[in-house]
Amino acid sequence: MIDLNLIRDNPELVKENIKKKFQDKKLPLVDEVIALDKQKRELQQEGDSLRAQRNALAKQIGALMREGKKEEAEVAKVTSKANNDRIAAIEEETSKIEAQLKKDMMSIPNIIADDVPLGKDDSQNVEGKVFLKHEEKPFDIPYHLDILESLNGIDLDSARRTSGNGFYYLTGDIARLHSAVLSYARDFMIDKGFTYCIPPYMIRSDVVSGVMSFEEMDGMMYKIEGEDLYLIGTSEHSMIGRFMGEILPESSLPQTLTSYSPCFRKEKGAHGIEERGIYRIHQFEKQEMIVLCKPEESDYWYEKLWNYTVELFVSMEIPVRQLICCSGDLADLKYKSCDIEAWSPRQKKYFEVGSCSNLTDAQARRLGIRYKAANGKNEFVHTLNNTVVAPPRMLIAFLENHLQADGSVYIPPVLRPYMGGKEKILPKTK
Repeated sequence: MIDLNLIRDNPELVKENIKKKFQDKKLPLVDEVIALDKQKRELQQEGDSLRAQRNALAKQIGALMREGKKEEAEVAKVTSKANNDRIAAIEEETSKIEAQLKKDMMSIPNIIADDVPLGKDDSQNVEGKVFLKHEEKPFDIPYHLDILESLNGIDLDSARRTSGNGFYYLTGDIARLHSAVLSYARDFMIDKGFTYCIPPYMIRSDVVSGVMSFEEMDGMMYKIEGEDLYLIGTSEHSMIGRFMGEILPESSLPQTLTSYSPCFRKEKGAHGIEERGIYRIHQFEKQEMIVLCKPEESDYWYEKLWNYTVELFVSMEIPVRQLICCSGDLADLKYKSCDIEAWSPRQKKYFEVGSCSNLTDAQARRLGIRYKAANGKNEFVHTLNNTVVAPPRMLIAFLENHLQADGSVYIPPVLRPYMGGKEKILPKTK
């Protein structure tokens, strides 16, 4: 949610930002917000005046009664009642205006960074830096499910019976590799000075609406029937919500946190073969990094965060690149964002394995997260999040890049301590 003062003072800037995001249908919201804000302030002014009159009349009525001027007192009481009725009507009307104003404000996208490339959708995202040159394999790479099955590492049929499509059992060395990567990612971020956290896996609706747009919420979140609780789609949701309503000491910033959680997502829509298997699923696990910082530091942390993911993947000898998200591919709360994509030897192209976002103060405004600045004022923090690693997609990149001609899978040195010293995973014997 952007600053209401910005809409008051520079509505054309806000409208131009909406156009850059190719959301022209939202342009009328700016004028509606201005009109509602004006109406609200006029009502508040009228209400304040009536309350002052009410207080004065109360004193006048008391004085009249003491002086025995009952008729004059009764006339004043009639005026006082009319004022009270109007005040009640104003409060009811103001409440309705505030609800609509909040709804409109939460639908207006955050101002994007000047260096965000303009584009309608993800097809117009821009390649950034490439890390660790990929090499051509001298043999054909099978589909990732075939690799997993050859290693006796997955059971989809049983998962379909117990849970439906979009779920899986990982088994044996593949299940161990999955856990090894998460443990390595946890220690990697702890070594970077981040505090390790395990958050709640369910959050209330006021937290959900604070961390994401209505469109994202509808497309991602599972609601617990009969309760005001949602399963988290990523640990960022509950990690940012942890600070809801707080005023943090400036000395406590930046808050640098890394969190583990399972993640639950609807993943609506049909998907092609490359997005079946374990690429797009309803439940997975992830290591995340979250930063709360002062506004002047968020650009610095944005660069550091996505580079940490690159460093992690390069240490596992997986080629990656940065893909800069264009304006039309940014969720409404994002100031800027980039994906980290891993090389797929099978598809001979990159695919997303993580995403880094700077949301400036959009989440903080929704959730009321501030800090006490040196000037004594309470300022909104900036929030950032980034995927350290999400093993399902990482496993695809790992298996394809480290598959050997004999069907075994090479384990890089950084992971061997988490794999009991294993240097490779062997295919099952026939």
